[in-house]
Amino acid sequence: MTTEIQRFQSTRRLSRVVVHGNTVYVAGVTASNTEGDIGAQTADVLAKIDQYLASVGSSRSRLLQVQIWLKDIERDFAGMNAVWESWIPEDAVPTRATCEAKLASPKLLVEIIVTAAV
Repeated sequence: MTTEIQRFQSTRRLSRVVVHGNTVYVAGVTASNTEGDIGAQTADVLAKIDQYLASVGSSRSRLLQVQIWLKDIERDFAGMNAVWESWIPEDAVPTRATCEAKLASPKLLVEIIVTAAV
């Protein structure tokens, strides 16, 4: 049995969203406004993730796994978690990993990758 792979918002480099079977994969999401602090950037990223998931019939309540990359984990872990905890439904907490990484631009403070059920 072959399951179709659907790719959305694709460029030569990546697809923003890929759906395979009943699973949706969202590529790393960063803030559009990089002038904000970790709270503002995290809120921006999570709002974009909401939109990407909704575009394929999913939502934050269907998250399976999340990877969070912070520019400075010591400085920004608590601030990111404050926004995360107000966004994620208490009864739908996914598996999660948070790491420190050198991100694509010095102004980026957070990047989030999600996998969810459709």
